[in-house]
Amino acid sequence: MQIPRLHPDTIEVVKERADIYDVVSEHVVLRKRGRDYVGLCPFHDEKSPSFTVSQTKQMYYCFGCQASGGSIKFLMELQKRSFSEVVLDLARRYQVTVQTLAPEQRQELQRQISLREQLYQVLAATAQFYQHALKNFSYGAHEYLREKRKLSDEVVQIFALGYAPGGWDTLYRYLVEDKHYPVQLVEKAGLIKPRKEGSGYYDVFRDRIMIPIRDVMGRVIAFGGRTMKDEQPKYLNSPETELFSKGKTLFALDAAKNGISQFDQAIVVEGYFDAIALHASGINNAVASLGTALSIEQVKLALRYSESKQLILNFDADKAGTNAAERAIGEIANLAYQGEVALRILNIPDGKDADEYLHTHSSEDYRQLLANAPLWIDWQIQQIVTKKDLKQATDYQQASQQIVKLLKNIVNKDTLTYYISNCAEILSLGNSQLIPLRIENLLTQISPAQTNSREREKPRFHNSNYDSKYTNSSYVDSNKEKSPLVSKTENSLLERAEGLLLRIYLNCPGQRQNIVNELEERDLQFSLSHHRFLWQSILEVTDLITDDNERDLVSRLQDICLEFPEESVSISHLFILTEKAKTEIMRSPQVVQATIARIEEVLCEKRIQYFSKLLQETDSQIESEKYDSCYQAFYREKTRQKELERQRQFTIIDLL
Repeated sequence: MQIPRLHPDTIEVVKERADIYDVVSEHVVLRKRGRDYVGLCPFHDEKSPSFTVSQTKQMYYCFGCQASGGSIKFLMELQKRSFSEVVLDLARRYQVTVQTLAPEQRQELQRQISLREQLYQVLAATAQFYQHALKNFSYGAHEYLREKRKLSDEVVQIFALGYAPGGWDTLYRYLVEDKHYPVQLVEKAGLIKPRKEGSGYYDVFRDRIMIPIRDVMGRVIAFGGRTMKDEQPKYLNSPETELFSKGKTLFALDAAKNGISQFDQAIVVEGYFDAIALHASGINNAVASLGTALSIEQVKLALRYSESKQLILNFDADKAGTNAAERAIGEIANLAYQGEVALRILNIPDGKDADEYLHTHSSEDYRQLLANAPLWIDWQIQQIVTKKDLKQATDYQQASQQIVKLLKNIVNKDTLTYYISNCAEILSLGNSQLIPLRIENLLTQISPAQTNSREREKPRFHNSNYDSKYTNSSYVDSNKEKSPLVSKTENSLLERAEGLLLRIYLNCPGQRQNIVNELEERDLQFSLSHHRFLWQSILEVTDLITDDNERDLVSRLQDICLEFPEESVSISHLFILTEKAKTEIMRSPQVVQATIARIEEVLCEKRIQYFSKLLQETDSQIESEKYDSCYQAFYREKTRQKELERQRQFTIIDLL
């Protein structure tokens, strides 16, 4: 509908009620500076704040781009909307009666804002009813809040906590029969439901502690009800209404927005009482997610008041809490990987939630936990390695694959470099000499995004942590783009050595444990994607192999190959033992030594080229410490290369 011309009186009232700070602070992070507020201008890119807001003058001004005006102009410029649209929206927000210059159109405009205004009224009346019920006939609710939740009367009053009586239609009779609110309006507010059989309505909330859910302006828009018994559901929220959308609302944001701005971070907890307990302890930058996965809208709501975009998820440290954290992250994962949100995860020790923790600890103890909360990526790495015994070959392989998969999501190059070093140190298990090797292993498995696009469409490998969409994450892949640090000759040697080693494993059961031991002792992994696929498949089915059937392994692997023909096209020949192949593996112990030496030798050459390139790019005068470290690594690899060459020649000269 076309909006008619608004009456000047309506415009003036809107201007008076639409406070410039309230309007602007919903879109710009503002900091107090003297009498005024400053922030980054939303109308042009800037790194230092030059955008000022004056409540005294009720205007904004940018010293950078000279943008200026009041609340209405700010929204018009920011949202690219008309004057009448902005005024009408502000009138709804500040409950201003709308008049137009055309009296016959006034009724339609009033209808547009009337429903929301009436819903606000009935919900406010309901909140007062629940508070009154808590004081006068709460049937143990007071004791529950005081003894179970450790909440003072002051906190109960601040959050307007109440009690829904146990009768089926107590609220219905109060609102409809006593207060004469239309029954359809009370139903649209999500407070009552029609009975399935017969006529009449019944209350949605009965015999529950009632927690008002408010919008950022502090108006009641819904309720959360907590049972005091063992009945399910434990928590019951209002249904979606004209005013309330669970995915676009954060509990206690109206009370937390100033704290978020003050501490430059938002804490998101799982339950209402966690948020209430934190506020009661003076930690007033906490909100609750209403039990859903965090949506982009909720994140934007919380981080509107944080300049550095810090978000801390505080869910339980037990398995359920870990799952809740992973679920809550939801849509914001990409924002975190891209560095647009500084996402941290806080798991309180002993599986406690914030409410329980604060019963026995101080707010300073909790603040210390906040300070030590790891970034989301660090938390994910911890989840991977704490569930694995990295000294075991299978666990190490799985953890390494999961870490590579995680690192591939990181967009920022500096961040990726940091985490490669960090993960290399973890995978080295305290052996500092292995760190350069681990770094190089991770670097060569993390392919640029442009080489991954074709691979992303491959099917996932069943019952395994191995994901075939990452099969191009190798040092070298004979079927794909080659690494610039590895020559065709080296690639051919690597292909032959790895293939021969796998053929021995498949066809010489007596050498299997020897191969596993050698690879683990030298910390080697198969570099070519098709070989790595086969090796990972071997690790996955090893535990299922029966001692009295040596061919059980081969038959199971061949079944997997049938299911994944694309991955298997380059390895199917390894299952066949030709006359030439029999000759090659006749001296299998020596061949194992030679092939493993060749594999390590080729990778050693790659690391030599890598460190040589670093030395050329590093100024020995300016970055002397880095230069010395690179030189030592380069010298170690050259020494190792000579040892491997001697070992291979001594073991079997003419095979590889």
